Amino acid sequence: MSLTRRMHIVQGTDERKFMETALKIAFATTDMETVNQHFGSAKSFAIYAVDMDDAQLLEAAQFGELQQDGNEDKLSVKIELLNGCAAVYCQAVGGSAINQLIAKNIQPVKVHEGGKIKDLIVDLQNEMKAGPSNWLAKAINQHKSPDPERFNQMEDEGWDE
Repeated sequence: MSLTRRMHIVQGTDERKFMETALKIAFATTDMETVNQHFGSAKSFAIYAVDMDDAQLLEAAQFGELQQDGNEDKLSVKIELLNGCAAVYCQAVGGSAINQLIAKNIQPVKVHEGGKIKDLIVDLQNEMKAGPSNWLAKAINQHKSPDPERFNQMEDEGWDE
């Protein structure tokens, strides 16, 4: 199994600054609109940068034909692609994949079939604003650059509790 196509979105100066505060979030999708794939047999992923107020598509990646056959080798290519992502949203994910993702600090998130990516991003942004869950707070701390002012602001907002 191999990566067959990968498109990166070129970033200007404003986008690079945005990336310093955003989390990378992956979605298992074939149509770039809904989460409609099992992680292990996903044919493609859309990867977004998401912060409290904005979301931007960073890249789209496609893989060759895959089966849900228990073949572990296919996971390594996907997990490598998702390096640096805080989470991957998918319809389902197997135990071995969950263990490998967690080891790389990537949170697997199961969603109902047909969940719209734009709605999931809005839900994630609302969670960021309301006070993140444990995995999201950990991801925010791990995936963002060490800007002391941002951490002071996060403490002021009660994120360290």
